[in-house]
Amino acid sequence: MRSISGKIVAAGALCAVVVGSAGFAAEKGPVPPRGAVADHVIVISIDGLRPDVIEPYRARVLQRLMSEGAYSLDAQTVYPSKTLPSHTSMLTGVPPEVHGVTWNTDQTDRHGVVGVPTVFELAKAQGFTTAAFFSKAKLKHLQKPGSLDHTQAPTLLDVMSAQRTVEDATRYMQFRRPSLLFVHIAEPDAAGHSFGWLTAPYRLAVRRADAAVGEILEAADRAYGRGRYTVIVTADHGGHGRDHGTDHGDDMQIPWIAWGAGVQQGRLGPDIRTMDTAATVLWLLGVTGPANIEGQAVAAAYTPSARMLADRATGVIVAP
Repeated sequence: MRSISGKIVAAGALCAVVVGSAGFAAEKGPVPPRGAVADHVIVISIDGLRPDVIEPYRARVLQRLMSEGAYSLDAQTVYPSKTLPSHTSMLTGVPPEVHGVTWNTDQTDRHGVVGVPTVFELAKAQGFTTAAFFSKAKLKHLQKPGSLDHTQAPTLLDVMSAQRTVEDATRYMQFRRPSLLFVHIAEPDAAGHSFGWLTAPYRLAVRRADAAVGEILEAADRAYGRGRYTVIVTADHGGHGRDHGTDHGDDMQIPWIAWGAGVQQGRLGPDIRTMDTAATVLWLLGVTGPANIEGQAVAAAYTPSARMLADRATGVIVAP
């Protein structure tokens, strides 16, 4: 795993495109509105994380979030079960048939950015501050101009290390405290393609991703205050052999974990889809989604009082 990790770290160290403020020093600006359930929402996507490895691989941070929060190990991604189509659905709330992104490479020169509204765009329009830290160049399709106060992704090379991504995200969080923060961790997928899913290098990559989640939570405690933010941890797809992208269960099944302010403990049903992440983020902030959004807020993950606040703010009653 040392060799593949070294290649990823080098990619992150060599080149990244940053949109937004060049420095992370605190600056004064308009005060963002209060969120319905929490003022700060963090979404962490662990690329290629199969839900059935969390327990046997002793991913301690994720296990703690599951124990203390709400979770499903039976959530489903979209088809094709690939990084770019899935993340586009995750962050827009619509399937590939609607957002049109079915390719899985950086084609921003040809196609530009995604044409449907993202959660960043919708939250920003309501005055919330937004930031996204992508570890793959292809996810630049989600960097819509004007939708993100700060964003970064690799450029010349394909993948940025979790160490670099998380270091930048946690430093930014310390100074800017965004209302909506997205962090993408690529290691499990890289190990899966290089060595195979369920191999020893893949197990090590899952543990590194798990540790990275812990670092993000520690930084969030310092930036926002413990218990004053809500987290969703999920994945874009699973994998089998050295690939993914099919409708096979090992590719389609993903974890979905909610933890923090407003969350109630318990295992969730199997009907969660990756598009529900976008709907849940907007619902937590009190932002009404667009008419064509197909995702639904995962209300069952939250307490009755949190559901009441979110329903009142959005004007939409979501059944738990």
